[in-house]
Amino acid sequence: MTCRQIDNFLMDYLDGSLGPRQSKAFEHHLSICPDCVAYLDSYRKTVALGKDAFAKSDAAPPPEVPKELVHAILRAARNS
Repeated sequence: MTCRQIDNFLMDYLDGSLGPRQSKAFEHHLSICPDCVAYLDSYRKTVALGKDAFAKSDAAPPPEVPKELVHAILRAARNS
């Protein structure tokens, strides 16, 4: 698995929807790529901050927030 593929599978990995073979390849890449480990950590923190922000308010996100980010945060919130 490459760094680009890590990015493509990140949300699936975090929500546990990767198959065993893909998860193993994902985790192997993480074991040899400190940059992707840092990226995963940053992504997890971003999701946590998003959950916290939405938990404090029922307001809709600002229109400039990418819809993909909103959907990823909501998926992560449902799976936690």
